[in-house]
Amino acid sequence: MADDPKGLDLAALHSWLSADHPELAKGELSASLITGGKSNLTYTVSDGGLDYVVRRPPLGHVLATAHDMGREYTVMAALAPTDVPVPRMLAHCEDVEVIGAPFYVMEKVAGTPYGRAAQLEPLGADRTRVITERMVDTLATLHAVDYQSVGLGDFGRPDGYLERQISRWKKQLDASRSRDLPGMDDLIAQLESTIPTSSDGTIVHGDFRLDNLLVDDADQVAAVLDWEMSTLGDPLTDVAVLLAYQQLAEVAPPSGPGAAMVTDAPLAPGYLSRDDVLKRYTDHSGRDVSDIGFHLGLAFFKLAVILEGIHYRHAHGQTVGAGFDGIGDMIEPLIAAGRAASR
Repeated sequence: MADDPKGLDLAALHSWLSADHPELAKGELSASLITGGKSNLTYTVSDGGLDYVVRRPPLGHVLATAHDMGREYTVMAALAPTDVPVPRMLAHCEDVEVIGAPFYVMEKVAGTPYGRAAQLEPLGADRTRVITERMVDTLATLHAVDYQSVGLGDFGRPDGYLERQISRWKKQLDASRSRDLPGMDDLIAQLESTIPTSSDGTIVHGDFRLDNLLVDDADQVAAVLDWEMSTLGDPLTDVAVLLAYQQLAEVAPPSGPGAAMVTDAPLAPGYLSRDDVLKRYTDHSGRDVSDIGFHLGLAFFKLAVILEGIHYRHAHGQTVGAGFDGIGDMIEPLIAAGRAASR
């Protein structure tokens, strides 16, 4: 076997695939890390003839329910016959004894995850606008899927979703809180006191943004990735996360500690403005977005908790890859943004 990338035992993977999915293990396996530490670990794996992708949770301190391999596999498999572009699912293993964690295997889809403005700028403003329009259209398409008809009726509980989101992320925060976070308790109290009536339940991605999409050479969305936080719930939470990342890009420092953790793609010429994103989504979905302020506050709260979890793992030497220095300094601005939005 080739040298193992951190977090992936190739010999153990080959043994399991040979027994359960021999079509994926016709030769010696080699692998390289695509993304590491910020979220689930993602690898390109090859058996010498076929390339595919393996996903597993991050190393070390993992928040409960935050890195559910079965959830990602289930939702993408269910969406395969719909108009939502997802990779084809190939294999799933819940046995932690195989490589040390649950994992799944999926088709490798050609495309670019545009996470930086520098990637979009060479395309020009017109192409960037088309790409971001299709991004918003894809989100509206996802929210139009009848989750019952694709077998996801038990994937979540839309009723009480917003209340449970606040409770869930409070628990996630408690699992990673190792320092004082000024304003965090006030933000939580604001959210708890202003919960709107939830809209109709849909499939919710949970972390929808441009760099979680693969865009092909024809500027079409080829695949939506990173479904680890997907569930059934209020679709406006997805819209708000998209807008929150965009606002964060506009106010984050362009360089320095932690800057690499923020996607600055929304700064590229042609990228839809936040108002344009909201209008296009409204036009394509027909949904009332008047409560978007609360949802933005919740989105910033969630982002703060996610980054605090990454800060915790980095501080304890459990992240894989680079770009984590200074990430802890980003939490307080997120809290402030959440408090402003939720007012």
